[in-house]
Formats: sequence, structure tokens, C-alpha cells
Amino acid sequence: MSAETPSAPSRLPPSSGAELGPDDFDAIDDILDDLRQREEEIPQWEFCEGFMAALICTRRDIPPAEYLPVLLGDTDPEVEVAPGPDAVPRLAAFANAAQQARFLGLWRRRWDEIAAALDAPVESLDDDRTYHPEAMDVRGALASLPEEERAEVPDDEEIPSFAQVWALGFMYAVETWPEEWAAPRDKEAAEWLDDALQSIVALSEDDTGTPEVSMLGEDGPPSISQQRVDDFGAAIWAVYDLRRIWKSLGPRVDPVRRADTPGRNDPCPCGSGKKYKKCHGAG
Repeated sequence: MSAETPSAPSRLPPSSGAELGPDDFDAIDDILDDLRQREEEIPQWEFCEGFMAALICTRRDIPPAEYLPVLLGDTDPEVEVAPGPDAVPRLAAFANAAQQARFLGLWRRRWDEIAAALDAPVESLDDDRTYHPEAMDVRGALASLPEEERAEVPDDEEIPSFAQVWALGFMYAVETWPEEWAAPRDKEAAEWLDDALQSIVALSEDDTGTPEVSMLGEDGPPSISQQRVDDFGAAIWAVYDLRRIWKSLGPRVDPVRRADTPGRNDPCPCGSGKKYKKCHGAG
């Protein structure tokens, strides 16, 4: 294997602290579009953001080297990266190290934005500090197109509901690391966890209600049901709940298994050469 070049990212870059703007999200979409030229299974950003939100809420701090290949495909076997808790492998889908570094810089900034929002003491979804997922209203966007352009969309093409792809990304992370989402022993906390996850599962399903609301503006065509609006709000609060649950409980602790106690006439495990009963087993 060849050694990693200095220009290739071997660690997740520090955040600049600047919030992502429209141009940044366009840059992310452009990179993901380019990645699909080499890896067909690269998801949309909305899915990636749901996946990211779940990672931020997961009980264990899952390292980038573990979660990035799950999301964006195989690592590049020709590039070797020094090990470490924050090490980031080169992924084969990226055109080069610079493109991966650009993506990871944007990823880190959005990660820090979401984490800060989920740790803010918000009491209303109207609070400017509240986490707002980058969710698309694809149905609304299609309904806003001129009739001749809408006619070009195949009738059998499945159009996701508002925020459905975000919720699917979130649940994909939950299902990938089920041991980190196992119900705690505390009954109240377990019920709290289940209720929160069910709120996100509800958003991962299709919106079959009557369209009443437009997410594109007051004058936009109705594209989502009022129930969907309510479910979306419930899912956001669920993410806050999940963040609080695992922060309050802390990392999972595996039970400590005691080694078998040696027999009284067995050699003492301390290495003294004496029998156990004459050494650490005495008294």
C-alpha cells in the first residue's frame, strides 16, 4: 500500500465556526453528484443529514473511520492513513484528496451547527437556535412547475414526502448500530426513548393525508398534510429528547467478568510460584 500524501485528509478538520449558507449546500450537492459518477449508492444530502443527526444523538461517540464508509462507500485500498480515534480514511468514491477535504470541512461545520442547536435551551420551534433539518419538499417543488414540465415526470416515479428522506437517513444510523440504541434499564428512560424513535419512524413513512400546507411559501401549491406538519415538529423535538437521553445516561458500560478463582492447591496467578492457598488465597 502507498503512504498517504500530505494533502489527503487523515483527520476530520476543525470547524471554522461559520454557518453553512446556500452556496455551501450547493457545493455539497455538487460533490455528492460527482461521487455518484463512481459510486451509484451515494445518498442525497437530506439522507446524509438525517444520518448525521442520529450520529450526534447516538450513545457512543462513533468515529468517522467507522461511520463514513457506511454512508459513502468503501475506503480506497491504495491509500493508507495513520490510525487514531479521529482518523478519516480515504474513500474510493472521492475524485481526489482535495475533494474529500472540501466535503469533510463542510460536513464538520454542519455537524457543529446541529450539535450546538440540539444543546441550546430552546422552548419553541420558532427559536432561531432550533435545529432545522435540511429537508426537501419535492412534491411541492414539482407542483410548482409549469404543467408541461410536470408532465415529463414519469407517473410511476416515487416522490418522497416532505422530510421522509431525512427520517430514513436517521433510522439507517439507528439500525446500523442497534446496540447503541438498545433500551436502557430504567423504565421511564426506555419509554422516553421508544416514544422519540417512534416519532421519527412516523416521519419515515409516506404522507397520505390531504395536502393542505405549502412548505415553499404562502402562495405555493399545497403539498403536505397538516398531520405531516405536526409529525415534523414532533420529530424535531424527538431529536432533542434523544440527545438528552444519551447525554444523561452516558456511554454504555459492558459488565465486568471476573476471572475464575483458582483452586486452593493451584499455582497462585500472581506468579509467586506458591500455591494459591499459601499466597493470595491465604486468610
